[in-house]
Amino acid sequence: MKILLVYPKMPSTFWTFDHAVELAGKQACYPPLGLLTVAAMLPKAWDKRLIDLNVGDVLTEESLEWADFVFLGAMNVQVRSAREVVAQCNRAGVKVVAGGPLFTHEYDTFPTVDHFVLNEAEITLPLFLADLEAGAPKPLYSTPDFANVHETPIPLWELADLDKYVFAIVQYSRGCPYMCDFCDVTALFGRKPRIKTPEQMLAELEALGDLGRFDMVLFADDNLIGNKAHLKKELLPALIDWRMRAPFRVNFGTQVTVNLVDDEVLTRMMLEAGFGSIFCGLESPDEETLKATNKRQNTKRDLLGNVQKLHELGFTISAGFIVGFDTDTPESFQRMIDFIQESGIVIATVNLLKAPPGTELHARIKREGRLIEPFNFDENESNIVPVMDPRTLHEGFDHVLSHVYRPSLVYDRARAFLKPYQTTPPQIRKPGRKGSLFPKRRDWESLGRLVLAIGIGGNARWEFWKFVLWTLFNRPTKVRMALMLATMAYQLEKMYDRYDAAAEARKMEVALVEMPVAVPEIALQKVQAG
Repeated sequence: MKILLVYPKMPSTFWTFDHAVELAGKQACYPPLGLLTVAAMLPKAWDKRLIDLNVGDVLTEESLEWADFVFLGAMNVQVRSAREVVAQCNRAGVKVVAGGPLFTHEYDTFPTVDHFVLNEAEITLPLFLADLEAGAPKPLYSTPDFANVHETPIPLWELADLDKYVFAIVQYSRGCPYMCDFCDVTALFGRKPRIKTPEQMLAELEALGDLGRFDMVLFADDNLIGNKAHLKKELLPALIDWRMRAPFRVNFGTQVTVNLVDDEVLTRMMLEAGFGSIFCGLESPDEETLKATNKRQNTKRDLLGNVQKLHELGFTISAGFIVGFDTDTPESFQRMIDFIQESGIVIATVNLLKAPPGTELHARIKREGRLIEPFNFDENESNIVPVMDPRTLHEGFDHVLSHVYRPSLVYDRARAFLKPYQTTPPQIRKPGRKGSLFPKRRDWESLGRLVLAIGIGGNARWEFWKFVLWTLFNRPTKVRMALMLATMAYQLEKMYDRYDAAAEARKMEVALVEMPVAVPEIALQKVQAG
């Protein structure tokens, strides 16, 4: 059997870091973890090839002619590319087997896919393979159960050219204990985090080969600290010991909730284990909005102080924010800008609220008659008819982006971040091998691309050089960190340029669409009730 695994093109978004990736001399952020894990579950005797449309691979007629089946995995944001891949396979007469979050929630919108293997592949893929061997594969395989991740195999990394990616990627846990109404994680993976063993994780890291070729290893967990007890007792001690013995001191990044700050032992162990880069979904500085969306882990706390404390400890926080909640007012936009600037969060992404299928929010918005369908999950669009006037919302969104992504203000946040930031917190300094003290050739090459793109050819080149000189005079030991932040400032600038280029067309759409349906009285009453 010959299997062609296809990973659709990701649209240009915050998460693709496409401009930063280009400066690094790579082609994509990270390899397709889910698809390569599925590849490892297929019979060893089968021939397998990977086409990742994000690294310059092309889905050709020859490759489709070679394949008996195309296995397609995708997330919601990849829907446009996924439809193109399905259409191309249909024209070539190649059967498609599809899975992943996109198809798990929206399989009924893909009528020409031959077989859906939904939910977690550890459960549903063996059922499909058994029926395929018997000559009677069904069109749909799904399950309400959750997989035992102790049985999850190491991804088949050898199918990918890992040198094309900036980051490596692994996964320790699935599921999250929280119930944010706009998030589909609990619908997909449940509220009880299921975790792999430390032995599994170390084996996955070792299987990646030379980790020195990656800027970082990402733990693709929706909330790494969802099971704090096991994290502190098992994984973190194992990683700390492994890093001390490794020839190269690997750095990790992951996603956590901001209540990490409440646990001093956990913060210390995470830093010691190498988790200096963390993403937090902060969403909004407004307490009432956080309560209304069930983001209760962010309530009853000093969010701004928590962020600043984590920075002081040595974490680099990236954060997500959302506008368009029912509780938002015209004043919410400036409050968000002020919060982001004061926090020193350099890498901040701001999106319009969306209601992903499978979420509590999607069900409520559909029930209230406010759901816009179909929808392609564009970063700067929404599938929700807002309570706020659409023009006010889009103007407010533009106001936030034009400030938060403006290079001068990004560099202001970078300076605010670097002032108290500790590159290596003194309480966790320990001896150990860190690799070469001298930059590698690829570091010099990346620096050259950065200087050419930002320092010479960039529109914000004077802001860049002012920041570099400030760092040299005020924080000379943090130049490497400063250059990383400058790269992200460039990424944010380019993201706003792309958004701004489409602004006129978007304004026309808002003017034409107005309110697709009237906002139900029940929704207005809910907002007024607080």
